[in-house]
Amino acid sequence: MTSAHDRADENAEPVSDDIHENSWSANLEHPEHAADRDLLVEEAIAAVERTAPGYHVNVVTHEAHGHPADYLYDELEAAFDDLEYEHVDQCGCGGHVVRVWV
Repeated sequence: MTSAHDRADENAEPVSDDIHENSWSANLEHPEHAADRDLLVEEAIAAVERTAPGYHVNVVTHEAHGHPADYLYDELEAAFDDLEYEHVDQCGCGGHVVRVWV
C-alpha cells in the first residue's frame, strides 16, 4: 500500500510519524497540500490514525480546497467508525480547522 508520504513530493515531510498521546494540530496548509487535495485527505486520515484514544487532532486544511464539508467529512466517515468531528473555525489565512476526537 502506498502511503500519503510516499505519494508526496520527496521534500514533503509527513504530517507526523508519532502516536500523539495528547491533543495536537496537523498543519495541512503547505504548498503540496494546495496542489493535491487527495494528499491533504490522506494526511488528514493519517493524523487521526496517529492520535491516541481520548484525545483530538485539529486538522488544519488549505484554503485552496474550500470548506472541508465539501471533500473531507465523507472521507473521514468512510475511514473510521463512529467518528466525532466539528468545524471549529476558518483561519485568517483562509484555511479551516476541523477538530476530530479519537
